[in-house]
Amino acid sequence: MKLKTRKLSILALFSAVAIVFSYIEAILPPIWSAVPGIKVGLANIVTITLLYKFSFKEATAVAFIRIISIAFLFGNMMTLMYSIAGFVLSVIIMVILKRTGLFSTIGVSIAGGVFHNLGQIIVAMIVLQTKEIGYYMIVLAVTGAIAGILIGIAGNLMLKHSNKLSI
Repeated sequence: MKLKTRKLSILALFSAVAIVFSYIEAILPPIWSAVPGIKVGLANIVTITLLYKFSFKEATAVAFIRIISIAFLFGNMMTLMYSIAGFVLSVIIMVILKRTGLFSTIGVSIAGGVFHNLGQIIVAMIVLQTKEIGYYMIVLAVTGAIAGILIGIAGNLMLKHSNKLSI
């Protein structure tokens, strides 16, 4: 029972950190105002850390807590829909690549960033009923890869310093 309580406490702490990272990112000015919607995805540091430190199940649970909390606090149903679509697609590819053992944490994170953007583009194509928005994926693939590199590096640092979180 003590082990479950410890694990739950650690996951709650990670959830809080992810929510704070999302809040910080929400109040920061746009990275590149000429291209809307580009963000680093600071909360994904938590996701990549949990994916490697714990498992798919814990990473997904914490991410959904963050996504739902942020949508209700700072967004709306549309932001919730875009966020869930991006997360689902990104976590699927990250789990597949991680399980192959062929990719580093940074490589897995890059794929997660690109596929997150792809998930959001797919939703935008459905909502806006236009395939032309798909051309925006060219820009988002590049920015998603750059963000993935940064998040992967930060995730590596978190993993390196999280040895005290043994469950």
